[in-house]
Amino acid sequence: MKNQIPDSLLQWAEDVDYAVTICDADCKIIFMNRRSRETFARHGDIIGKNLIDCHSSASVEKIKKMLSDGSSNVYTISKGGVRKLIYQSPWRIDGKIAGLVETSMILPPEMPHYDRDIQ
Repeated sequence: MKNQIPDSLLQWAEDVDYAVTICDADCKIIFMNRRSRETFARHGDIIGKNLIDCHSSASVEKIKKMLSDGSSNVYTISKGGVRKLIYQSPWRIDGKIAGLVETSMILPPEMPHYDRDIQ
């Protein structure tokens, strides 16, 4: 199974206003968009590095679970007065889990919520 994503498929991600980080099934970081590179700039160039090396044991267990069962991990964080939504989910090639994608989006202080079930 090929774990590299063609550059042509990733062009959309380069300039979106949220961070996109992708790893392969061995947890090696294979793509970071501009926002992701800015977010992790203090760590240097981490493309090619392994996620396992920079996460706690609890996080490593979640990473392994997502890679084994295809589940997603979604949560919010606050850091430096900024709230973010973190969404981590497997990506697949021919139906087989090929790695994980993480998107990290800044949430505004006041964010509307619309209930589409109410008419």
